[in-house]
Amino acid sequence: MTDLKAELLKALQTSRASLLATLDGLSEYDRRRPLVPSGTNLLGLVKHLAGLEYGYLGTAFARPPVSPPTWFRDDPYDEIDLWATPDESTDYITSVYREACAHSDATINQLDLDTPGHVSHWANGETTLGVLLIRMVAETSHHAGHADIVRELIDGTVRR
Repeated sequence: MTDLKAELLKALQTSRASLLATLDGLSEYDRRRPLVPSGTNLLGLVKHLAGLEYGYLGTAFARPPVSPPTWFRDDPYDEIDLWATPDESTDYITSVYREACAHSDATINQLDLDTPGHVSHWANGETTLGVLLIRMVAETSHHAGHADIVRELIDGTVRR
């Protein structure tokens, strides 16, 4: 029988790796460069997902980050993301993302899928780890797809 939590975690980890791979071999300029009207850029996507990891798979279960990222305000869902400021290097943003992912993985490994959680900005904020894990798999794969498109616009690299 398939272990649902293990399968969801594997899917999440695969999408995370895909997202980070879009940064490989690019200059700092290209990692920050917006190439679509919305301003979407590679580092901004990584930064955004770090916040979602800490929010949905951390704070929602009373497990906030030990050292919040510099862009966090009082609410991890109300961060300044989707673009990198000049003082936020690739190394800083990717290290925050990796720390957020490790923090999320610990939450996933320590809790059951039916563990209750709370998302403060939802109308009825009550949820479960299972629901939020599915949401993170969807968010991460969605944004990894955006990153693939941005990378293709930068240098024509098509990853499969």
